[in-house]
Amino acid sequence: MDLCHLSGARGTPCPEVTDPSSIQAAAARVTEHLQGAGLNLLINNAGILRPGSLESETPENMSEVYQNNVTGAMMVSQAFLPLLRKASKEKNQKGMSCSKAAIVNMSSKGGSITNPLILDVGHFISYRCSKAALNMLTRCQSLGFAEDEILCVALHPGWVQTDMGYSVGQAPLTVDASVKKILNTLGHLSEMDNGTFVNWEGETIAW
Repeated sequence: MDLCHLSGARGTPCPEVTDPSSIQAAAARVTEHLQGAGLNLLINNAGILRPGSLESETPENMSEVYQNNVTGAMMVSQAFLPLLRKASKEKNQKGMSCSKAAIVNMSSKGGSITNPLILDVGHFISYRCSKAALNMLTRCQSLGFAEDEILCVALHPGWVQTDMGYSVGQAPLTVDASVKKILNTLGHLSEMDNGTFVNWEGETIAW
């Protein structure tokens, strides 16, 4: 299978990313579905946003958002790592690619330390901090899984017209437009992009 997008696609169960048993059950289901093959592409897309300014942010929000947006991605990646390693070994090609073995963590330019997206619209402290942490997780994965030739990338999908996107203002990018560009970008990623932060069009974003 070329894609395991953990949102229920192709009959794949959608795990509760804060529940280890749910994640393990999803991994077991996918393993059964693959019938001995490896998994080429894991997209960690689960995420939540809670409003909060520098003055109003709470420890509870910070913990909840971090657990979903960072710890969840880490646990899902750990659970599916054996399948990704298997796919990488099975693929008779040099280098890295999303058709070989890859982890794509859906991040956000809102977590960019250099140039945080729409800071004037809202602080969203817990969300921004979680995405900055997810970027670091991606970087660590890229170094830790390099010998396995598993490509690891953080990807900003754009300010998209989803429930989350609309919650922070008038999002300019449709879901279809974002997905079309993302799929094109994924098809062109290589070992040169390992450990990088890119947007939906494949352009590098400053950390």
